[in-house]
Amino acid sequence: MLKTQIVEGIEVFSCLPARKSAKPALLFVHGAFAGGWMWTETFMPYFAKAGYPCHALSLRGHAGSDGRDGINWHSIGDYVDDVKTVVDWLGDDPILVGHSMGGFVLQKYLEHRTAPGAALICSVPPQGLIASQFHLMFNKPHLFQEINQIMAGKYTDTSTLREALFAGEVDEDMLATWLNRMQPESHRALWDMSMFNLPNLYAMHRPPMLILGAEHDILVPAFLVQTTGHTYQEPVHIFRNMGHAVTHEKEWPLVAASLQAWLERITP
Repeated sequence: MLKTQIVEGIEVFSCLPARKSAKPALLFVHGAFAGGWMWTETFMPYFAKAGYPCHALSLRGHAGSDGRDGINWHSIGDYVDDVKTVVDWLGDDPILVGHSMGGFVLQKYLEHRTAPGAALICSVPPQGLIASQFHLMFNKPHLFQEINQIMAGKYTDTSTLREALFAGEVDEDMLATWLNRMQPESHRALWDMSMFNLPNLYAMHRPPMLILGAEHDILVPAFLVQTTGHTYQEPVHIFRNMGHAVTHEKEWPLVAASLQAWLERITP
């Protein structure tokens, strides 16, 4: 059963196992333009059924969290503070799972704190967004322009969303729901991820890490996910025939199963 509450202004979704479990809690961190809602229909029920207490936050300015009016001024450091707030509220350090911008936020979080494990899914690499932005601009200039429109808070359409996020067959109702939920992202946070606040690799704690990507991801291409793996000296798994939104591709259970297998390896 899904429960929603506000923790110091931060929206937190929780989905707990039907029976008490000794398995560690998972904390999911969403990507740009989204909110904690992106985890509630697929990954959270899947892992709660497997015995993991699941929580997902909406970073400040996103979805039901405070700070929507000042969205453009929120920094990656602010988002890291939001993760700290929820971790402190949980009491025990959860295993962290971040998608896209959420994976970047977790890398910055690990400069300050450790964690039992961190899974980076289609994550912005530690080298930042510049290579990804140029790749998109040269390969799909029309989509680059459309995403800039979304950043400005202007409406797009489901065909743009499909092209940006998905590679396989997509349910139209799900696309329409995503489109209604998506929102502008902080310009400051995007600049931080581009060049102004990249992870300090020498300051980071290095827990066990899982690094996953998608073959047809045009926002964080597979070659950049490989760069993340090389940086952290971790193996990388790239899922074939999937796009950036691996949490909602038709074959998303394959991604969840890979995450589950890793969890079972790193926990008693």
